[in-house]
Amino acid sequence: MCKIRDYEEKYSGYIELLKQTLSKKRFTHSMNVAEMCYELALKHGEDTEKAYLAGLLHDIKKEETPNAQKSLAVLSGMEVSAEELETPALWHGPAAAYHLKTKLDITDEDILLSVRYHTAGNADMSRLQKIVYLGDLVSADRSYKDVEKYRKYSFDDLDGGMYHALKYSVGDTLSKGGLVPPCTINAYNFYTRIYNTKTKEKQK
Repeated sequence: MCKIRDYEEKYSGYIELLKQTLSKKRFTHSMNVAEMCYELALKHGEDTEKAYLAGLLHDIKKEETPNAQKSLAVLSGMEVSAEELETPALWHGPAAAYHLKTKLDITDEDILLSVRYHTAGNADMSRLQKIVYLGDLVSADRSYKDVEKYRKYSFDDLDGGMYHALKYSVGDTLSKGGLVPPCTINAYNFYTRIYNTKTKEKQK
């Protein structure tokens, strides 16, 4: 099993690229997400290298101009909904996935989908995809109310973590009058069903 410093050395070129193109705050966040994804992968039996790499690069297009983000999201061909195209905060996910594939020659579909859905979420996500979604939400630099609770959920059970994370995310979006994309609604319904089923089984 490779340790995180082995991946830092292996992907030092990507790390330097991020350092040159992202703000200090965003760079720190990217490193923290990579580390959190690594830790979650260790806990839940996922490929630690894929988790580290997806976490490291998930925000690579976050600080591009809005027009560039939106153009790349459209070009990605990754089923970007109308609701997502009306929500600028969601453009960087598919934009980053497209960049990874076309500019960095990263073709692993699970990594690409993990990056694409790391903000919007989706139903029936792979273990890696759930790890990257949650790793972004609970990385060490996050300090919102109850973040420790969400970290615990994430390490305890990925599906339970997704339920709580999506409940939080959808509620936050609704409180701000934002649009909720179909993939996010599908994700919420999917993981709510799993959570409710597990809860009922525990009560038997």
